[in-house]
Amino acid sequence: MMTRRASKRRRTVQKEEPEDRRKQQVKEEKEAEVNGSSKKKLPVVVFAHGAGAPSTSDWMIRWKDMLTKELNAAEVVTFDYPYMSGGKRRAPPKADKLVDFHSNVVKEVAAKYPGHPLILAGKSMGSRVSCMVAVNGIGASAIVCLGYPLKGANGAARDELLLQIDVPVMFIQGSKDGLCPLKKLEAVRKKMKCINELHVIDGGDHSFKIGKKHLQLTESTQEEAEKLAVHAIATFVSNHVKEG
Repeated sequence: MMTRRASKRRRTVQKEEPEDRRKQQVKEEKEAEVNGSSKKKLPVVVFAHGAGAPSTSDWMIRWKDMLTKELNAAEVVTFDYPYMSGGKRRAPPKADKLVDFHSNVVKEVAAKYPGHPLILAGKSMGSRVSCMVAVNGIGASAIVCLGYPLKGANGAARDELLLQIDVPVMFIQGSKDGLCPLKKLEAVRKKMKCINELHVIDGGDHSFKIGKKHLQLTESTQEEAEKLAVHAIATFVSNHVKEG
């Protein structure tokens, strides 16, 4: 009979297997590059934070971990915009003022992983800046927008940027997100020239938080809802991003 300690140890090993397998794939890729042999390259993700919390927030860390595992990414790179760095939280500047800094981060990551599919991801404001960077011709393979802030200060849809994008875009939106009414987003998506898809987190707010009553009614959990969203991202990437 297996003891509880042995059973617990086996479960721990099973949890570590996907991460170990990903690290082994990254190692094999680097060896293949040195040897000059062709091999599928894992995607690399540059993941930008939102306006109010840094890359070290619990939300960002959780989503970084989920994206790394579900996308089997070579690396998910996070960073802090200058206004958020140094331990002093200041008001964010206009999104376009962050493009140059963001672009430089992306260029450094692309240089580190030549030939790998490059995915730009961002939370709220970070997703909007990611779109700006992509439009500037950074060579992105796809964009993942987590809670895109479609509605501007005056309430109108800020759709000009989205209409310029020519790489695949995946939107993850909460159904109760006041910054991105789904009807407005649907109208914009129909006008976009690029491939785009939408996954809705039912009951989720701008940060995808779902109320307890809604979870009870749907007999679901926050973790389950987010896992479905990340799986949708992985499927999107698999379908629309060319292998390196």
